[in-house]
Amino acid sequence: MPGATHFEEGAEEYDSARPPYPQALWDRLRMLGLLESGLTALDLGAGSGQATGPLLAAGMRVTAIEPGRRLATLLEAAHPAPRVIASRAEGVELPAGRFDLAVAATSVHWLDLDIMLPKISTTLAPNGRFAVWRNVFGDADAPQTPFRSRVAGIVAARHAPERPGPPAEDLAAMTEALTARGLFVVEDVSTYRWTVDLDAAAIGRLFRTFSDWSPAEVEQAVAAVKHLGGSVIEHYSSWLLVLAPTRRR
Repeated sequence: MPGATHFEEGAEEYDSARPPYPQALWDRLRMLGLLESGLTALDLGAGSGQATGPLLAAGMRVTAIEPGRRLATLLEAAHPAPRVIASRAEGVELPAGRFDLAVAATSVHWLDLDIMLPKISTTLAPNGRFAVWRNVFGDADAPQTPFRSRVAGIVAARHAPERPGPPAEDLAAMTEALTARGLFVVEDVSTYRWTVDLDAAAIGRLFRTFSDWSPAEVEQAVAAVKHLGGSVIEHYSSWLLVLAPTRRR
């Protein structure tokens, strides 16, 4: 099973292929008072800046931690303002009481929660919050399309072991994992549904960024799109968890 550094192999493709987070998610963070000019944010597993960019656009002061050096370089090129630390978050010393918001955007499943949850709780400022969200590439509640039937068949035929830990896309499983140690409680939860039209080339670029998809499986997905007419409408969803440290409750 590839690790988080899988993304280093195709950093430029990852940067261009991953779709942005829905605007409604950012609107929710703003409504909760977490996306305000002058606040400090810690972006954990920042990638090439899919969350860092909007945080900066809101006027926040951002520290971004990204273990992949090529991704960190892309982040710095696109967004010169944040402090970028090219390291695994587990090895970074985080000052106490520094950040108003800690963010893990489609990255929390790569973090060692035994190490990171205490560190995040400590580094949050008074009234600070931990926001965890991700895009789910395949909305289980949407009608199954012919392409999604093909994808399900590809996944069912694989023999690779599943990634350890809670299912990364499962909101309930991740909620339990993030609150089981008693350091955080859920303050707000929201979900968003959206669609995107992708041709065969775009499916190839996107699916190559998935760490649990082999090159042969990606080619099968690309072939399925071509067989289905050259483009498909993908039904995706996103979820957002906002957690409060229990030490201040």
